[in-house]
Amino acid sequence: MKTNESLEMYLETILVLEKQGVVRSIDIANELGFSKPSVSIAVKKMVEEGYILFNESSKLITLTPCGLQIAKSIYERHLILSEFFESIGVDKEIARNDACRIEHVISNECFLKIKELVEKNK
Repeated sequence: MKTNESLEMYLETILVLEKQGVVRSIDIANELGFSKPSVSIAVKKMVEEGYILFNESSKLITLTPCGLQIAKSIYERHLILSEFFESIGVDKEIARNDACRIEHVISNECFLKIKELVEKNK
């Protein structure tokens, strides 16, 4: 399934927010620093494409199995890349910020090699 960086960021953010409790559009907007109308448009599109469910009455957002799979994959990339960068001496905040950008464009082959290296060095 083809995704883009924006979709991946939304799904990953929803996953992280779900771990803290319920998720509403305003929570996503606050977390990402986006306007509420922009998030509303994205939510509508993600519902249409089957990545999330939106409950009209409660305004709660949940990931579908498809959305969850993508979110977990991106979040794993974020965690592994952050850990890798920190292990080679990069400042924690810089490592997290760079991982957030790279997680969307790194090839699967390259990521798997980094993951293998991180796991071997634990």
